[in-house]
Amino acid sequence: MTDPMISGTVYPIQLLDKKRNNMSKHVLVPIADGSEELEAVTIIDVLRRSGVEVTVAAVGALKDNKIIAAQGTKLIADCAIGDCISTTWDLIALPGGVSGSENLFANTVLDQLLRAQVARGGLYAAICAAPAVILGQKGLLADKTATCHPKFYQSLQAKEIDTESKVVVDGNCVTSQGPGTAIDFALELVERLCGVVKREEVASPLVLTTSPTAYY
Repeated sequence: MTDPMISGTVYPIQLLDKKRNNMSKHVLVPIADGSEELEAVTIIDVLRRSGVEVTVAAVGALKDNKIIAAQGTKLIADCAIGDCISTTWDLIALPGGVSGSENLFANTVLDQLLRAQVARGGLYAAICAAPAVILGQKGLLADKTATCHPKFYQSLQAKEIDTESKVVVDGNCVTSQGPGTAIDFALELVERLCGVVKREEVASPLVLTTSPTAYY
């Protein structure tokens, strides 16, 4: 009988937290003054419920990584965006908010991270104003079908614009419309990272019915 421990089969090592959630996925969520807090916190919360490791990075914060979000909520990030440059991320997810998106767009470190993510085929996502103000203006949707907040449809620079779907997946890019679609958006990110079973596991206790997603 062959000993399975020496048979030559490679068994992958899984990193688990105390609840035995898979912690091998690493997600970056940048926030800045003016970021839409409902979207930012929903993304962070839902992804953490799935067991992935989420790093919240402050962009442009002057002290203690604190930002003031779009509706005046004060948020404290885990670190500054400059601390994230040497990490390879499984996902970079951008919350919206008009001034928040403008602040994220202007940051050179985040620009470097986003372009590197796209160049290597990594997963990237944005919601509300962020697809238009950040990804579109950087040319990162040139070959993608995408959506955004209806206010920005006319300025969204993408291959095609889907105005009907709340969440749009095109390859390694996920976009969504706004605060009201944030849970659907975040659950789609869970599915992209961890699979549909984990998505259903996370969604069930939230007592909601998710909306269809468009795939291209």
